[in-house]
Amino acid sequence: MRVAVALLLLVISPLGFPQKYPTHPVRLVIPFSAGGLVDVPGRLIAARLSEALGQPVVVDNKPGAGSTIGADSVAKARPDGYTLMITSTTHVISANLYRKLPYDPLKDFAPVMKLGEGPYVLLVHPSLGARSVAELIALARAQPGRIDYVSSGNGSSQHLVAALFCALAHVELNHVPYKGSGQAMQDLAGGQVKVGFVGTPNALPHLKAGRLRALAVTTRKRSAELPEVPTLDEAGVPGYEATIWMGLFAPAGTPREILTRLETEVGRVLSQADAKAQMAATGVEVSLSGAEEFSAFVRAEHEKWGKVVRDTGATVN
Repeated sequence: MRVAVALLLLVISPLGFPQKYPTHPVRLVIPFSAGGLVDVPGRLIAARLSEALGQPVVVDNKPGAGSTIGADSVAKARPDGYTLMITSTTHVISANLYRKLPYDPLKDFAPVMKLGEGPYVLLVHPSLGARSVAELIALARAQPGRIDYVSSGNGSSQHLVAALFCALAHVELNHVPYKGSGQAMQDLAGGQVKVGFVGTPNALPHLKAGRLRALAVTTRKRSAELPEVPTLDEAGVPGYEATIWMGLFAPAGTPREILTRLETEVGRVLSQADAKAQMAATGVEVSLSGAEEFSAFVRAEHEKWGKVVRDTGATVN
């Protein structure tokens, strides 16, 4: 009789037994295209998390609409720990750009852990003729709206960091959104589009080959990968600061035991020296904070980028 009751409880329990989590593969949604700034380190984390959990962590790229397509699929997923998401600053940017989202970016997700952060690099094609931020600003003011800047899509962090630059530098550039970073990078390197804010790992090969020129980085301090490149604040755009961050999320309602297990395992694997080195090679500096601190950080970022959207007048075009 007791055995029958135990089996019945296992069948009717919607989540099974959290302490045994996971018992089958975990799906990790990355709401961006393959090969981009979030995807590359995201796959590294997935591989290490697979080893830590003893189950495959399978990456599922769901790009489009400023990461909102992938995020929506996670918001509506069963909160059992078998659907997770690694996303970036774009998560809170899109929430302020898109007026009608099928999910709430704060209420419908359980922040698990902040994973890392890094700068964007302001790149120009050599054919533009700008060798400094001051020269780019001068060119842009001489031909307002005539110089194109590329992004990986409407509502992406690339879109907003460029919009913030335009607002603080008092210039007008023309936004050219792409469906992902691959073709966007190709056209920037080819000179079809002249300006872009690009993640460090994608920027470095083109800089070394001389196909593109770095004018500045978006963070408050210089990048260890590009120590000779000034910050935008140093280069003549006072007060400019924008960091691309990455974080792990689960659907709201995921059991606390599962969230704690994920936080513990991710924190452990990313604290290892070789993992930090691998992440740095992708342009992301490991920067860990647990669920409570990360939740407060996400709320603050939501407010920050909402103000940027309002102040710059940025729209999804």
